[in-house]
Amino acid sequence: MKIYLDNCCYNRPYDDQSYLNVSLETQAKLRVQEEIRAGKHELVWSAIEDYENAQNPFEIRRDAIAQWRNLAVAVQKADDGVVQNAKAIMQKGIKNKDALHIASAVAAGCEVFLTVDRKLLRTPVDGIKTLSPIDFLNYEEESDD
Repeated sequence: MKIYLDNCCYNRPYDDQSYLNVSLETQAKLRVQEEIRAGKHELVWSAIEDYENAQNPFEIRRDAIAQWRNLAVAVQKADDGVVQNAKAIMQKGIKNKDALHIASAVAAGCEVFLTVDRKLLRTPVDGIKTLSPIDFLNYEEESDD
């Protein structure tokens, strides 16, 4: 299955782990990454991922996240189609960078967009399933049944 993780998902392990939901999302996200490494899923990266990660002020985090680009089966460019779809997605109240992430995932043919952003999780977008890492693991189990 082709999947896309947004920037907040990649950064989840660096958030305050004293909150139970953050800790659980971190563990689930790390499990998903193990499955990517094992070849169970195909990771998609994007130009907006490059851009947003480059803005990370913490070099160690930025470098660790950038390593995932090397495991991606595709890097989606922010071409005209992506930009136009992002504009349509923004009409739902989704911010510019988030809309570009989603539009990139859709253009690359991803089945699932993973995020820990609550607003994105509450806002359905045509053409892709938006899930938290925890919900994704549950979705996988249901799909395997």
